[in-house]
Amino acid sequence: MRSGFRWRQGAGDATRGGSPGARRIAWPRTLAAKRNARLLPEHLRFVHEEAHGGVLHCFVLDCSGSMMRGQRLALAKGILIALFDQARATRAQVALVCFSANRADVRFGPAVPRWWNERWIAPVGGGGGTPLTLGVETAAALLERASRRRPGQQRCLWILSDGRSSGSPIRPASADYVAFVDVEEGPLRIGRCAELAREWGGAYFPRDAFGNI
Repeated sequence: MRSGFRWRQGAGDATRGGSPGARRIAWPRTLAAKRNARLLPEHLRFVHEEAHGGVLHCFVLDCSGSMMRGQRLALAKGILIALFDQARATRAQVALVCFSANRADVRFGPAVPRWWNERWIAPVGGGGGTPLTLGVETAAALLERASRRRPGQQRCLWILSDGRSSGSPIRPASADYVAFVDVEEGPLRIGRCAELAREWGGAYFPRDAFGNI
């Protein structure tokens, strides 16, 4: 990613909960400190290895019919792969939920992957309506199961969508951090992703936050 959102590894800081031995980044607190600015070293927050249960990044990909307009789905897939690679670099667990028409499927995880497999998204095609609520509910169930298995784990929910849905999903209670990646484009934008981010107290990233990927 050339500009905008960027993940970096850095040294610990006692004032931010880290130490020279705390090398893993606490992403929910780091992203909350960063908000919508470009990630800088001073935003980084760290956790002690022995004091946490790891990190789970659950990605929810909108594959509905509206995502076929203007290459929105292709852009979302590119951003997804970039985010996945960053999560993998920190040895975090990853899960992928895809939704379209009248269904939502868990395509991967939760697990710590050794590599990215193109087959996880290659069969994903756009089509049908936008069951955003169903996609979020599927992710919420996954996160809830994960919270029971590993109570100390940090759980991050990423929703990649154009927001073209009339549904009103509820913020998953087991998500410690929520981020909306908005791939909506064109002069007539409904701004649904930004609206939900505000309602949920989550982060919001427009499509240009990731530069050219």
